[in-house]
Amino acid sequence: MQSTYWRRNLYVCLFGSFTTLVSMTLLLPFLPLYVEQLGVSDPAAIVQWSGIAFAATFLTAASVQPLWGWLADRYGRKSMLIRASLGMAVTMSMMGLVQNVWQLVLLRLLVGLAGGYSSGSIVLVATQTPREKSGWALGTLSIGVLSGSLVGPLIGGVLPDLIGVRETFFFGGGMIAVAFVATCLLVREDRVVRKPGTPKAKGNAWRQIPDLRPVLAMLLTAFLLLLANMSIEPIITIYVSTLDPGNTHVARTAGFIMAAAALASIIAAPRVGRLADRFGPWTVVMVGLAVAAALLLPQALVTNAWQLMGLRFLMGLALAGLLPSITSIIRHSVPDHVAGQILGYSQSAQFAGQVIGPLMGGFVGGHVGIRSVFYVTSALMLCGAGITWLAHSGIRMRASRDRSEADLR
Repeated sequence: MQSTYWRRNLYVCLFGSFTTLVSMTLLLPFLPLYVEQLGVSDPAAIVQWSGIAFAATFLTAASVQPLWGWLADRYGRKSMLIRASLGMAVTMSMMGLVQNVWQLVLLRLLVGLAGGYSSGSIVLVATQTPREKSGWALGTLSIGVLSGSLVGPLIGGVLPDLIGVRETFFFGGGMIAVAFVATCLLVREDRVVRKPGTPKAKGNAWRQIPDLRPVLAMLLTAFLLLLANMSIEPIITIYVSTLDPGNTHVARTAGFIMAAAALASIIAAPRVGRLADRFGPWTVVMVGLAVAAALLLPQALVTNAWQLMGLRFLMGLALAGLLPSITSIIRHSVPDHVAGQILGYSQSAQFAGQVIGPLMGGFVGGHVGIRSVFYVTSALMLCGAGITWLAHSGIRMRASRDRSEADLR
């Protein structure tokens, strides 16, 4: 049974995902400056500590997502949203009080442990929305994540000059506190009443999944997608400087190029979600990955930044519905009582891709060449498309065989 309040839940989760992602990413423009204020003076050390502080959240978040998913299955998805928003509001505000870089890194680790509002929102929306609306709902929800990631750095580039660096953290914590209040007051969850004989959300969740193939295929595809997409991020600014050596605003140009893909995904996400509802999420994943792989090849051959910006915009259109479609496939391939836990593993796979992707991109770009990163990323996208096609073909063959056997009986 889906919640009769699913639309209101969706819009509250959309707002909460937006505010938490804004708060989480607004520190990116001034993170090195804050590290320097905390007593790190060597330029190389500033870069190193900034990278450690940034990655710390993803490392801890990846490790605890299955736990939060299991607890959501057992105690309710709304309770996990309340826990995440309250924990993030407190830890984000405390970042404005730290006195050294070790304290900053510790709090970034705690944010990863306490957080997970956007991933919790995905679980709530996926389990409470009618199946025929799930593609559109998850696509709409992804707007909050995408726009938050886009708006956060823009606010972070302006706000410290207006109110101060430490006060910017208080501002971020306050935004998440608003999401906490809205979640407490407005989100309604219809808890499914367990029938006698229905298994509880305990034990080995994997053994309770009728067919593991679609789930494992989507976990691997989600990992490859984030790995490939994030591998581009570290080399965009350097790539722009090689395309236009005389550009005195390389960072600004690179920011516009990164924003182009996010803007395209924001525009396309709900529409691609409707396509997933109409033609199936498997088709959206396969086509999206194949188109993205094809678009990466000319990105390695561009001669100016404007060409790169246009291709990145098209990439954003191709990638818009992939994660919501992957989530939809996983959600409808597992029983209700383990959905949160398995979707937690999906979030962990994505976080792992976000951590490893930049490392891989930096290594390939530094040792093989910047343009080679696009070729490697294209190959990874094609691998994801191939994995999806093989899994889908196997499921269709099994369904056809089962129908044939049923007809014979």
